[in-house]
Parts: sequence; C-alpha cells; structure tokens
Amino acid sequence: MTVKALADLELFTPIILSEPERDISGVYIGDLLSWVMGRAESGNAWITIMSNLNILAVASLADTSCIILAEGVKVEEEVIETAKQKNINIISAQCSIYDTAVFLSQVL
Repeated sequence: MTVKALADLELFTPIILSEPERDISGVYIGDLLSWVMGRAESGNAWITIMSNLNILAVASLADTSCIILAEGVKVEEEVIETAKQKNINIISAQCSIYDTAVFLSQVL
C-alpha cells in the first residue's frame, strides 16, 4: 500500500504528502526517539504522539515511509514546512495509537 492510499482511508487525514507514492512495508510504534531510530525499519509507517521537529530527523534517519500522528496530535507549521523540504510524509489519526495500529494491521 502507498502512503497516499493509506491517507485516503477514512481513519486518516493527510497533513503533508511529500512522497505520496512511497510504499509502506510495515509499522513501527514508539515515542522514544532514540529507540525508534535504532529499531524502525526502512519503509515502516511510524505511529507516534510526538510532534516536534525531532520526529523529522528520526523519520529521515530510519527512512520511514510516513509518520502517523495518533490521538489527534497537532503539528506546528514549522514541522510541516520542514517535512515538505525533507520529503517526509505526515498523516494524522484522531483515534488512539492502539486503534490506529489495529486498523493498519487489517489494511496492510
């Protein structure tokens, strides 16, 4: 599934799709950035509630396909602009991290 196809599903709202045709190969869930950096795999969709600029560095280093901000977490415009420059996809989900993960396990 591509990031755009995922973002088009009812549960999600695209925030920035810089690379919409990127394939999603799995899912990683975590909020401890150093942990995510060392354990997320290239192509994973990363579910988090973190929303500061540091998530972009982690997503870039881990080569995740997208960041999914669960639980209705908002992101500042500076993060969106930087994500656009770094070709990082960000999607929002209003539901809990658990419900987001369960949904992804059903559609991937």
